[in-house]
Amino acid sequence: MLPYKKIFAVTIPLLGMMVGCTKLDQSLKSSLTASQAANALGANGTQLLLNAAYVDVPGVFNYQDGVFSLEENSTDESLVPTRGGDWDDNGVWRVVHNHTWNADHAQVLNVFNGLNKINFDATNVLSFTPTPAQAAQAKFLRAYALYYLLDLYGQYPIRNPGDNLLNAPTVLAGAPAVNFIISELTSALPNLPASTGGTGSKVATQDAAKVLLMHMYLQRGTFLNRASPTFASTDMDSVIYYGSQIMNSGTYSYSSNYFDNFKANNGNSPEIIFAYPNSSGNVVNSSGIQARWMMTLHYNSYSAQAPNAGWNGFSTMSDFYNTFGVNALGPVPTTYSMADSSLDSRIGLRYNSNITPYSGIRPGMLVGQQYDAAGNPEKDRKGNPLAFTPTIASNMIETGSNLEVTGIRVIKYVPDFTDPGGKYYSSNSGNWLVLMRYPDVVLMVAEAQMRKGNNAQALLLVNQLRAARNAPALTSMTLVNPANVDDPTTLLAERGRELYFESYRRTDLIRFGVFLKPWQYKPNDDPKNLVYPVPTQALAANPNLKQNPGY
Repeated sequence: MLPYKKIFAVTIPLLGMMVGCTKLDQSLKSSLTASQAANALGANGTQLLLNAAYVDVPGVFNYQDGVFSLEENSTDESLVPTRGGDWDDNGVWRVVHNHTWNADHAQVLNVFNGLNKINFDATNVLSFTPTPAQAAQAKFLRAYALYYLLDLYGQYPIRNPGDNLLNAPTVLAGAPAVNFIISELTSALPNLPASTGGTGSKVATQDAAKVLLMHMYLQRGTFLNRASPTFASTDMDSVIYYGSQIMNSGTYSYSSNYFDNFKANNGNSPEIIFAYPNSSGNVVNSSGIQARWMMTLHYNSYSAQAPNAGWNGFSTMSDFYNTFGVNALGPVPTTYSMADSSLDSRIGLRYNSNITPYSGIRPGMLVGQQYDAAGNPEKDRKGNPLAFTPTIASNMIETGSNLEVTGIRVIKYVPDFTDPGGKYYSSNSGNWLVLMRYPDVVLMVAEAQMRKGNNAQALLLVNQLRAARNAPALTSMTLVNPANVDDPTTLLAERGRELYFESYRRTDLIRFGVFLKPWQYKPNDDPKNLVYPVPTQALAANPNLKQNPGY
């Protein structure tokens, strides 16, 4: 089995449905004006267009070869070794990790196209007399896609209502690109619904817009100069301003169990600010979330589904795992065993009442011997002990008898194990795709405070988070160690411990100035890799796009 999955864009024949229900007195080859089209669509039609833009989101953010791969596999948090006949796919996964991609890489193209589908479908909503609330949500979704396009590719195409569709879209980069996103979010903010908190959010809210504004202000100096990011005090003030509003609202709190944020039926998490909803048993809301556990679990990781319990691919590295070994006195050694669970609840390895009794799996970092629900040691397909090891082949190509067990596996999202058949690898898993969480807000405020020299305030916020995660307090903390990407005593490391495998790491490493540094299985780097290349096909379709330097 080759576990590589293509991104399938979800499409809805909206216009066909609406034209079929609407009388349009038009002659052959005539055209509709914008106002005629808007009248034909009606209020409900505009809502359907907005719904279609929302449905675009999981197609590029959910699957293992979308934004997740470009943001995680390019970093010290994740790699996908070739395992015999699995996970090779002409080396596409390995080249993302060692930064040898090019403009024809399939994932680089698919992500560009997927983000632009959100971009243009959201823009389409603005062309059909939306209500203020509909327009605000469309602007947020467009800004969300544009943020990732700017982050990943350094530029983005943009259309506005009324633009001639026969002309290539305008392309923005640099300061104009940053300013446009900020202005869109600022204008949308008053007309977005307030967040209720505690029940997740199926639609864009004011708090979601504030979180994205925080990212924009925190990233502004990086987007303008990735090789040497700057952090204006006024931008850091804006991060603190919006973050303090969210933190002081009383709407959010830390979950009592870290992994409850990602379990089946996680829509009631007190940490969720923005998420793509999914309902257990409702295939209409399917978002392909099952990729999040299938991509990493072994074929035999769950007895009820063996030998199809996973695709046996995604792993993390020992250096990143070791960042969890830190306390007030500094780094402490890890043991690659369940003894490490005492370091920090986010590392996992602990009995979880929602998961372990039904599967044996202890979510988080899976290392060492794995057990089934009855406590029996599991085996790989060759009959060897299913014991995951921290060592991965230096060339990321596994051979021999150990190819199924190398690499520490990462499980954050877990299915509804109470139903061993219907909700495991199917269209009706109940896990929401979490796109924004409260701890990211806290950590951004802490970072802004540190960049303004207010280390004590930052350390207080970080230690409050660590206390919620059953991790010991730190007595001191630096922003980053340029000589060691995985120094556990830094704010960068704390962001990694909290947000691993949530598609933040590449962006963080660039902002902290260490993306070009070597780490496990990746040598020194070329500055061109601070952005991905614009896909060759996109350049051919839009002459306003310019290839990034070095490609």
